[in-house]
Amino acid sequence: MHEENSKHNHHIGYGTYVLVWLALLAFTSITVTVAGVSLGEYTLFVALSIAAIKSALVINIFMHIKFDEKIFKVFLLISGFTLLVIFILTFFDFIYR
Repeated sequence: MHEENSKHNHHIGYGTYVLVWLALLAFTSITVTVAGVSLGEYTLFVALSIAAIKSALVINIFMHIKFDEKIFKVFLLISGFTLLVIFILTFFDFIYR
């Protein structure tokens, strides 16, 4: 019984939280910088890539999905895949208008 309770008891140190917070601040400043620079066709791709990295950090560290059960990760992947399909369909609609 003790092993099962300790399995779900994960503590992340304050140093990790501070590093993730600093990374999020850095990626936010990079996003603002990229918004002011014209990268042509790649601007949207770069902005979405930075947003994906930031959301992965928040989901894994601050929401503790990294240490959760596998079923939560499966549902998160399914919802992310659904969002990706919606984005792709929206971009195709936008491109071919």
